[in-house]
Amino acid sequence: MLDERAERLARAFWPGPLTIVAPIANAAAVCDLARAGLDTVAVRVPGHPLARALLEAFGGPVVAPSANRSGRPSPTTFADAVEETGPSAAEALDGGPCAVGLESTVVAVLPDAPARLLRPGAVTRAQIEALIGPLAEADGDAKRSPGRLALHYAPDAPVRINVTRPEPGEAFLAFGPDDSPFNLSPSGDLVEAAANLFALLRAADRTRPTAIAVAPIPAEGLGEAINDRLKRAAGFIG
Repeated sequence: MLDERAERLARAFWPGPLTIVAPIANAAAVCDLARAGLDTVAVRVPGHPLARALLEAFGGPVVAPSANRSGRPSPTTFADAVEETGPSAAEALDGGPCAVGLESTVVAVLPDAPARLLRPGAVTRAQIEALIGPLAEADGDAKRSPGRLALHYAPDAPVRINVTRPEPGEAFLAFGPDDSPFNLSPSGDLVEAAANLFALLRAADRTRPTAIAVAPIPAEGLGEAINDRLKRAAGFIG
């Protein structure tokens, strides 16, 4: 059940990378597993044409987990998704590399409460607040959203963030001019950095470094979501 605020967000950002957590009007209409036993459900309309074609062919909503094991970096290429799921997936559809690279923004829009940002993502805080006003923080509603573990999106190697000079043996995820083979964006572009983040975390991890050091990332705009993922990969919420 979407209220006026949620409908405004849906009109602006669907189809696209925004998940809206809203109350369910009829508990019998949505199974317990789909809503983790809560009185809310998270809904998104994907923008990718292959995902839309799948939904149209099925003829209804689809409930599905992410293609990464719990706590692991999200796969953003077909090869990484297959590597992550292994034989657990009977079929796989290749839609090409993810254009955005980060998971959707998750916003809870519940009755008699301010809208809450549960997970920053590709749709930025500023874009949302321009439509529905200031967002509250997620603390009270954290259980309603995935990806909020203290250690999440984590490769096998430990992650250090806000590093200006890596230690010997570390793989370095650079941002801006740098000759590292793992550069999120040589031009310092946050959109490019977001698209490359998980793929480069995985690529750096395959070199079996002592750790993965990550350069400082500006916190504004899409940088809020990038830093959220990096903090969780490093093992703290911040």
